[in-house]
Amino acid sequence: MRIGARPIVRLTDRTENAAKHADTYTLYPRFTSGGSGDKSISVKSTTRSLRALKGVRPIVCLTAYDAITARIAEDGGADLILVGDSVGNTVLGMPDTVGVTLDMMIHHAAAVARAKPEALIVGDLPFGLAHDSFPKLLNYCRRFLQEGGVKAVKIEGGASLALAIARLVDAGIPVMGHVGMLPQRVNSAGYRRRGLTPEDQQKVLIDAQAIAAAGAFALVVECVDEAFMPQITAAVKCPTIGIGSGRGCDGQILVIHDLLGLTPYPPPFARPEANLHRDAVAAIKRWATKVRAKKTK
Repeated sequence: MRIGARPIVRLTDRTENAAKHADTYTLYPRFTSGGSGDKSISVKSTTRSLRALKGVRPIVCLTAYDAITARIAEDGGADLILVGDSVGNTVLGMPDTVGVTLDMMIHHAAAVARAKPEALIVGDLPFGLAHDSFPKLLNYCRRFLQEGGVKAVKIEGGASLALAIARLVDAGIPVMGHVGMLPQRVNSAGYRRRGLTPEDQQKVLIDAQAIAAAGAFALVVECVDEAFMPQITAAVKCPTIGIGSGRGCDGQILVIHDLLGLTPYPPPFARPEANLHRDAVAAIKRWATKVRAKKTK
């Protein structure tokens, strides 16, 4: 199989060499930071340490869009914080992620970086930018690292982006891939579960293997059939991070607002561990009652 003008085997060889080094990397457990008063030692997550966790223990990932949510994710013990373009429909009131711009993403990434988490900060490259010319793509990613303070970028897309990702990795830009359902393509493909037919399973698998071979340190796999997901995890050397793809992954990621019960209609695969919207509304009502009951002078 070939991607563009270069055989995929060249990319695979480089990935295997990187994996050999990752196998010898010293592993440390991830503890919560001292911000919550916990006295346990906190260890900085890196792309290398997370890659080396494949097959060792599940990787915990959450989105965050500002310093407050970043601190919550950090104190809760997240290994990776994704500044996702889901900020558009989660925080900014947009119908989807298509309207999110690079400047918006850099703004929110910088807020997360100011929280100084030990978790690895990854920034989501917005709609369409990964398909621009490589000099422009490199500049987008460079801005993300230099101005936004992220340590890696996440790029949605499959085998057609493998060469661009390989060049980014070669330039020193760590990349997290994203295959399966691609929210940035909502206008062309909609929101639909992937891997339900043998033909679609083959497409998703080719995408996953190409992105992993290009040097991605991890791979988000969104809304892929749960029964098929273990085959993807077994087929790639980098960790797979599932969202709505079942338990056959090396880790899981959720939007922190969905996990905490802040969104009114979370996706069906998100099972909130709290109901902060209800609790916040109740707190405001109690405070409002106290304010209205106070006599004016």
